[in-house]
Amino acid sequence: MDSFGLEAIKAWNAQPRHAYQTISVRPLTCTIGAEIGGVDLSKGVSDEQLAELRVALHENMVLVFRDQHMTEEQHRAFGLKWGKLHCHPVLLAKKVPNPEILEVRNDSTSKVAIGEGWHSDATLEERPPMGSMLYMKEMPETGYGGDTMFANMCLAYETLSPTMQKFIEGLTAVHSGEVLPRLYGFPIPEGGYPETTHPVVVRHPETGRKTLFVSPAFTVRIPELSQAESKTVLDLLFRHVETSPAICMRVSWNQNDMVFWDNRCTQHHAIFDYAPHTRVGVRVTVLGDRPQA
Repeated sequence: MDSFGLEAIKAWNAQPRHAYQTISVRPLTCTIGAEIGGVDLSKGVSDEQLAELRVALHENMVLVFRDQHMTEEQHRAFGLKWGKLHCHPVLLAKKVPNPEILEVRNDSTSKVAIGEGWHSDATLEERPPMGSMLYMKEMPETGYGGDTMFANMCLAYETLSPTMQKFIEGLTAVHSGEVLPRLYGFPIPEGGYPETTHPVVVRHPETGRKTLFVSPAFTVRIPELSQAESKTVLDLLFRHVETSPAICMRVSWNQNDMVFWDNRCTQHHAIFDYAPHTRVGVRVTVLGDRPQA
């Protein structure tokens, strides 16, 4: 890690941590992720717990709830505690009865895993999700595999040089779903997938932190630059996340685990190392606001 990155990591770890009263919070790394205890999501959460979970999400960005036993309605109810629920365009295209709950299934017929490759969810939309909650219903018969990697995108920005930070803050980026049919075989909705322009650097609406808001899954070009310049800058930013393990973590799943991540300041990458076995999760996603520079 260069001196810019090291100083950013030092500053991040110098921040004081909150003292929790109604939940337990065990950080999983120094820079992202925590396991949450003292919460039974099937019974709901109190107002005091909800307030502390919000603080924990801001501090850690990814919250891991182990050994939860929830129905889909209980899962949905927890999501509604955080805001209106998002309907995935894939489910809208299929016209399923409940497009708020997305099944994430991979089995022996899967050529790629849903969520493989670094991305934030649905940034092609004008209002990308605030966060997603994935509940693991079925693990591979081996009992392991299918970890998910997460990256702290605030630190992705902060570990860039000040000169690069200043340069990219004035840029926007086009987010498109053009790769989804090719990569995952998703159907194309009537009228096509949306295409939206967001700032390259956005500010988290609750913490105020600047966060890098581009990903190889959805970001296709920077309109203020030439095609060659755009590709060069985006490739550099994508590579920066891929080669910065100090800002990343890896969640190893068990059946009945639930993971809640802040989509506004993280990216994630599903690891497809369990083929030809089956792995099934269900995801509830909370609607967010339009990203602001």
